[in-house]
Amino acid sequence: MPELPEVEALKDFLAEHLVGHEIVRVLPVAISVLKTFDPPLSAVEGHEVTAVRRYGKFLDIATADGPHLVTHLARAGWLQWKDRLPDGPPRPGKGPLALRVALETGAGFDLTEAGSQKRLAVYVVGDPQEVPGVARLGPDPLADDFDERRLAELLAGERRQLKGALRDQSLIAGVGNAYSDEILHAAKMSPFKLAASLSAAETGRLYAALRDTLTDAVERSRGVAAGRLKAEKKSGLRVHGRAGEPCPVCGDTVREVSFSDSSLQYCPTCQTGGKPLADRRMSRLLK
Repeated sequence: MPELPEVEALKDFLAEHLVGHEIVRVLPVAISVLKTFDPPLSAVEGHEVTAVRRYGKFLDIATADGPHLVTHLARAGWLQWKDRLPDGPPRPGKGPLALRVALETGAGFDLTEAGSQKRLAVYVVGDPQEVPGVARLGPDPLADDFDERRLAELLAGERRQLKGALRDQSLIAGVGNAYSDEILHAAKMSPFKLAASLSAAETGRLYAALRDTLTDAVERSRGVAAGRLKAEKKSGLRVHGRAGEPCPVCGDTVREVSFSDSSLQYCPTCQTGGKPLADRRMSRLLK
């Protein structure tokens, strides 16, 4: 799933390639991707792109005197840039292509989505705040005014585990499954630790890990072409998606806890005092 660093890199890439150019055609291939109907998708056609912005994991393409084209790539969505789009309209079918945006230059991009769960979302709105997911977003963790005190305020009273709290977009915008694992590993904290139980020192450690992990990931992604961002993300992860491999910090084996639709990875030595976390789903499978 694209998270804050990858979406930030996509924002920079699109700003370089879209701003100052006219959108001449927007072609939906999978109707399910459209989450709004008024104004219509065609309302962005004939307008020049003036800016590209990021709101959490949402991408906002702003047009001059026109509406905004807002996209959320969800779990399996991606953006594929093409210096020259194929001639003729795309054909609806069972492939991953969901939507195509064409510029006056002949270049443009495709939005694609792999898998059977179709969650990729496109909105055409007068203001990004009209998108429910954008309106619900919590503060951006890389914003200048997001300091340690702000994090402490957000976590105070949170009776959830840290893993779930970090992934809650209404609490902190942009962090997903992968980077929450990475942040907690860097902070040397259990994903099952209660968010409200953190001491002042632990909050400081979590804040430093949050900012450093995301900032480093953004810097690694900066300037990387859209087609290589997925590989860049994976290469920079230390524990997420690396169950069974040695921890790069202590050498212990990275463990995994599985859920119905996701999993988390952690290092017992670095994060849980050497104790493996309960994995009820795997325990049931082994019975």
